[in-house]
This record gives sequence, structure tokens and C-alpha cells, in this order.
Amino acid sequence: MPRQRAKGRLFENRIVVWNIEDSRRLFKEGYYGKPLGIPKPKDFEFDAPLILDLMEAYYLATRKVIDVEDQAGKELSPKQLHDICESSYPEFTEKFLVYRKLREDGYVVTPGIKFGSDFAVYEHGPGIDHAPYIVQVVSPDSKMTATSMVRSGRLATTVRKQFIIAISDKEKKSIEFLRYDWWRA
Repeated sequence: MPRQRAKGRLFENRIVVWNIEDSRRLFKEGYYGKPLGIPKPKDFEFDAPLILDLMEAYYLATRKVIDVEDQAGKELSPKQLHDICESSYPEFTEKFLVYRKLREDGYVVTPGIKFGSDFAVYEHGPGIDHAPYIVQVVSPDSKMTATSMVRSGRLATTVRKQFIIAISDKEKKSIEFLRYDWWRA
């Protein structure tokens, strides 16, 4: 019997999954979201709603894992949710292509804002390992200066992560990854 989809409700630019069992399941199956009020959960037995960002919720909605409703309780279509994401995220389509690719390749992807990037990427999950990668998404026609490259490299070195540039082409629906490695001569 197919599993019932989780339900989430949109509040500004976050989705709240109120059902505790659904919250635990989503977190356990892919470290989606963050349990409300628990900054670093140590297990999957928390008793709190789950907070998803728009990117995660849209990904889960496209995979038919979650249904999202607006604040009034009216279900949002995938197109409506996409439009909300487009209006909330600069370059949403490019970033979503990268998010989806990393998730489909088995990585755990979280917002990278605290590292000054688009994503923090884990091999196993928060609390199990530290995110070894930070990813910045750019379009093929983006200009990168030497100063921004040095800034990115120094940031990654400071937080002990590898900096990856994901070149996302929404027209071709393709992604190329460039990884920085810093070493001393």
C-alpha cells in the first residue's frame, strides 16, 4: 500500500509539517528540514514539527512525498509552489537543478547561508558528519573575478570545506561542477 503523503503548510517562505510522525519520517529519510526548536537533533525521536525551506518542500512535492497548502489550508499545485519559489529565490531554476542533482546522487543538501554559499552538502547527514562541501551556483554567463575566487577559497579553507562552483544552465538543463583545492607549495 502506498504511503500517505506528508502535509505541509506554507508560512511566508517556510513550510511547516505539523504531524510529528511525518516530521520524523522526512528527517530520517533524508535529513529534510529542521525540527522546530532543536538546533542539532541527535536522533529521529523528536517531538516537534519540522520546518522545511522552499527548495526542500518543492523537491519533496515534485517527488510526491509531500503536499503543501497555503496559510488558509488550500492545497497548492506544483505550479503554484514553483511560482512561489521563483519569486522568493533569486535564480531558483538554476539552484533547483543543482539541488535535485545532488539529492539524486545521494547527498544531503542544506541551505548554505551560514557559509556564505547556496548549499552545504553532506555525504551522510548533519550530526553524522560535517558538510565537506559548500556549493555556490552560477550561470554559464556569470563573471567571476580573481578577488571572488580568493574570497571563496579562503572562506572554504577557514571552515574546512571544499568550495564547489556549480555552473547551472537552465536552458540546456545541464550542470558542471568545479572544485577548488588549496595547497601549499
